Amino acid sequence: MKILVTGGAGFIGSAVIKNLIKHGDHQVCNVDNLTYASNLEALSDVELSGRLETKVVDICDFSALKACFELFSPDAVMHLAAESHVDNSILSPESFINTNIVGTFNLLEIARSYVENLSLRRKQAFRFVHISTDEVFGSLGKNGLFSENSPYDPSSPYSASKASSDHLVRAWYRTYGLPTIITNCSNNYGPFQFTEKLIPKIITNALMGQKIPIYGDGSQIRDWLFVEDHAIALALVLDKGRPGETYNIGGACEKTNLDVALMILSILDKVKPLKDGSYTSLITHVEDRLGHDLRYAVDISKIKNQLGWVPQYDFERGVFQTVNWFLKQVYLSREVD
Repeated sequence: MKILVTGGAGFIGSAVIKNLIKHGDHQVCNVDNLTYASNLEALSDVELSGRLETKVVDICDFSALKACFELFSPDAVMHLAAESHVDNSILSPESFINTNIVGTFNLLEIARSYVENLSLRRKQAFRFVHISTDEVFGSLGKNGLFSENSPYDPSSPYSASKASSDHLVRAWYRTYGLPTIITNCSNNYGPFQFTEKLIPKIITNALMGQKIPIYGDGSQIRDWLFVEDHAIALALVLDKGRPGETYNIGGACEKTNLDVALMILSILDKVKPLKDGSYTSLITHVEDRLGHDLRYAVDISKIKNQLGWVPQYDFERGVFQTVNWFLKQVYLSREVD
């Protein structure tokens, strides 16, 4: 299968591409604008496979994006390109509106026109998988889980832009019959994640001896999903998911932000101890984020029952693997210096 992946040099996108190439006979076109959080080194494992090409294209550039479709002739699209850091969306929402909404619109329109000209066999097999977030549902109370039918109630400019893109994707399925599928995932973590996110920030700040900021009292709860588990789930959705459907993808692992920090720092205390004291002394509670949602957690029973997917990584194993990866990066950077 020929798969066009947007945002394939990003954290989740690169994991998706590696999984597709290592565990299938797919050809992949990675369409990525190579913004600040992109990392082509994350694709080094598969760059010599002969089945990966990268096009440096902004999905807001309609003409350049259309040319990618015409030249590559994909059998499917996996759309991951997005601005995703909530803090940045609060400070400067414009790029989130452009990339997450306008960029998605461009993809949908180009895909719609492209599919109309395919043979009947290829038209019936074509899929457009839109990867989204559980943040579109807003904040949960202390109990319950988000289902695929939960109402949208986004809090931040980021989640509002992703909610908008979800609505566009559903509309293109219902109005034009474009065979789209939506996934909403919980918080991802793992190797290669950019250091603005919570887990890599905790690890890297600790290793550099810098303060580790925790919003408010750290009681915010997130459902943590190891990125390789997510990549496997997305490949399964592409292969077996039904057009018009939505699938929640989560790690079934709820932790408060403070508990996440304490677990990571406990691991560092064991594998790379300080001469004096504990890394936990670096924790600093800071003013809470504007509109900060208290809890996210998704019900994964639909993807489990219909597609047979369950996460394989428990949190301790995933975090330990992530910490070790970041430790190696620090060691290698010092070797280079």
